[in-house]
Amino acid sequence: MSANRIRTTLALATSAVLVASGAACTSGDAGSGSTRSPGALISPERCEKNKAAGEIVYLSGYQWQASASILEYAAAEKLGYFDDLCLNVTLQGGTGDTVRNTKLLSADQVQFSPVSQEDVLLSNANYIEIQGISSYSNVGLEILMTMPDVKDLKKLNNSTLGQKGAMPLGVQAMLVKAGAKYDSIQQTTVGYDPSVLPAGDVKSLTGFISNEPAQLKAQGKDVTVWRPYDYQVPASMGAMAVNPEFAEKNPTAVEDVLRAALHAYEYCVQKAAECVSAAAGYSKADYAEFPYDEGANTGIWQTESKVVQDNRKPGVPLGTIDTDNVSALANMLNEYANTKISPEDAQGDFSPQYIKNIYDGDKLIWPAP
Repeated sequence: MSANRIRTTLALATSAVLVASGAACTSGDAGSGSTRSPGALISPERCEKNKAAGEIVYLSGYQWQASASILEYAAAEKLGYFDDLCLNVTLQGGTGDTVRNTKLLSADQVQFSPVSQEDVLLSNANYIEIQGISSYSNVGLEILMTMPDVKDLKKLNNSTLGQKGAMPLGVQAMLVKAGAKYDSIQQTTVGYDPSVLPAGDVKSLTGFISNEPAQLKAQGKDVTVWRPYDYQVPASMGAMAVNPEFAEKNPTAVEDVLRAALHAYEYCVQKAAECVSAAAGYSKADYAEFPYDEGANTGIWQTESKVVQDNRKPGVPLGTIDTDNVSALANMLNEYANTKISPEDAQGDFSPQYIKNIYDGDKLIWPAP
């Protein structure tokens, strides 16, 4: 299996899309084989700045799963949006190892990677310097599941909880806030088959809102989903981080990578199956031994994008860094992960200006000015 995503020349497959400014994008209709030249949509000066950034490596969170902050980057490449802005972006599939991603970012071996705001704070607290530049939501993906007979999280006292090798801090904080006796709950490491919950092997099970509940539903098993967000526990979804030195040297490139991805995000909300098909192509090239379930991945994208939309504040540009949420995350980490992150250090780990610069109000500016 190759970890590197070889940049592949693909025919453009997109229908005409209305851009945020109200002008029409020059992409051709699906299958039209559009021949627009790279960089034709932006000024020569900005094009040269973006070319000067050189190769920009994007490392996904986990392979080509159709999650927010992964699917739209695969789609942006397929749709030609990076080329439109003179960006030389190479896509690489990640392993799911967040610590590895942060280290590669810090070492400038990759320049962009979807890393949660929590991990940005933890990394910098451990002198692994990375910079958070966007986040889609304060509602995280991590959840706790129980069978429907559990009506109160305090009922989990003295029971067994299944987790994937590490206890999500947000779930831990939720249990504490709910009044459960956290230290009485026995944790056991389980695999990735959620059927251990309805089988009774564990009383509760950690997971992701866009994954295990759908798997169990497909098996005819109803479960109750407990979200940390409902207990005022901070989190993040679809967050993106960059190498700080690269960002400082190439601010227009950082803006335009985000711009292309967010433009693709808008497209994928309307054309989920098409975007998932693009991700499937990358997956088959990089991970041929792993079957790619397009139906399941479409469900993942639709679930996550709905969570983002349902919890988005009116008038706030998608991707905006919520500074209050950053502070709340730092406080949670200080309480549950024994960090000592000051409010000043927490805010300094994030740069909100890139998102601010690519919007007019809450409308994405496409193409770049």
